[in-house]
Amino acid sequence: MSLNIYGQQLNSRLLIGSALYPSPQIMKQAILASGSQVVTLSLKRQNPNEQSGQQIWQYLQDVVKYVNGFLLPNTAGCKTAKEAITLAKMSREIFQTNWLKLEVIGDDYNLQPDPIELLNAAEQLINDGFNVLPYCTDDLVLCQRLYDLGCQVIMPWASPIGTGKGLMNPYNLETIRLRLPQATLILDAGIGKPSDACLAMEMGYDGVLLNSAVALADNPVLMAKAFNQALQAGEQGYVAGIMEQRQTAHPSTPTLDTPFWHQN
Repeated sequence: MSLNIYGQQLNSRLLIGSALYPSPQIMKQAILASGSQVVTLSLKRQNPNEQSGQQIWQYLQDVVKYVNGFLLPNTAGCKTAKEAITLAKMSREIFQTNWLKLEVIGDDYNLQPDPIELLNAAEQLINDGFNVLPYCTDDLVLCQRLYDLGCQVIMPWASPIGTGKGLMNPYNLETIRLRLPQATLILDAGIGKPSDACLAMEMGYDGVLLNSAVALADNPVLMAKAFNQALQAGEQGYVAGIMEQRQTAHPSTPTLDTPFWHQN
């Protein structure tokens, strides 16, 4: 099934980052192997107007064009709403897109978003015509406030950025899914292995955004392919209907009052 982000239909539910790869060539191969049509990049870290960023920028242009995809600029590194808004406007001018992954970091230790600055920035950017995809914690009230502001897509973390700890608070994430049934929920940050992504999809999340788990793998291309398959398995399991857990054992082949089929 396709993923809808602000009216745009995508064939893949995996969004992937462009940082930390051993080389631009491996980055390109991994993105293609992932099947993703959305590639994130930071203006602070990859500025196409600087000569040093030209090669990576060209690779990103090529791969996005090849997969008929989209760039998702992000405001990584910003710590205030003012700083994020300024960077967002620069990104829109350079990359010619209203899509924006909004990050406003409040703590340098665990890179936790600042909820107050995040809400402030989101409100101003939405009023300025941006399609905002906010990166936030797994806080239900914060997610609700972002959705009420007009963020159709909400991106709570699984765990802090780059930790690879996976889904630290499944209850929180399940509650957000239950309470915001109309929102597009994309799990962002902390994913460490394909089974983490599969679990998120089994919860009913609409997609997963990741970077480090692929870029820092011994074989990024193979890991990207593994995540592609994990998301498909998780989505299919959710759609098929996962059996409820039980407190007692139940035989899979009852013997009483059940006909047996014999082959002569």
